[in-house]
Amino acid sequence: MNLSSFAVVATFLAATLLPVQTAIAETADELHRDAHAALKSLYAKNPGAKEIGKKAVAVLVFPGTVRAGLGLGGQYGEGVLFKDDKPAGYYSLGGGSVGLQVGGQKYSYALLFLSNETLMSLDDAYGFEIGIGPSVVIADSGMGKSATTKTADDKIYGFVFDQVGAMIALDLQGNKITKIKK
Repeated sequence: MNLSSFAVVATFLAATLLPVQTAIAETADELHRDAHAALKSLYAKNPGAKEIGKKAVAVLVFPGTVRAGLGLGGQYGEGVLFKDDKPAGYYSLGGGSVGLQVGGQKYSYALLFLSNETLMSLDDAYGFEIGIGPSVVIADSGMGKSATTKTADDKIYGFVFDQVGAMIALDLQGNKITKIKK
């Protein structure tokens, strides 16, 4: 069995064994409902995220991203872009990784865009690649709780939350966000 087969098997096992919904929502209504509930959960648990969210021009929420790996790994999720608390588009998050990694997890992920310029980068070219283009500040729980609209500047803030499962990783990872139709 080659390494890419291991990644497929690990992704399948993570999606099967984790007591969670799959990364792919069946309908736009389900995806909207799940993304709204995930954003509500983030804001309830993280006052800093809620404050930054008040300043954001848009918020992209992936409510059920699944990640798995064994040497090689992959992740996938679908999300909703909210503008003025209304759905403004649907996106997929896909990625791959290589390195020392084993396990699987499901998590929610939110990107808070603080300017129209950074939001425009989302649909530029062939998808938004994290690490390319405008800087994304990944806020851990400590930083996210202390961040305020005074510390948030013209960037994109990312929050990973509601993790379930176990993933041990020291890897090189790439992610791409692409607009999809639902």
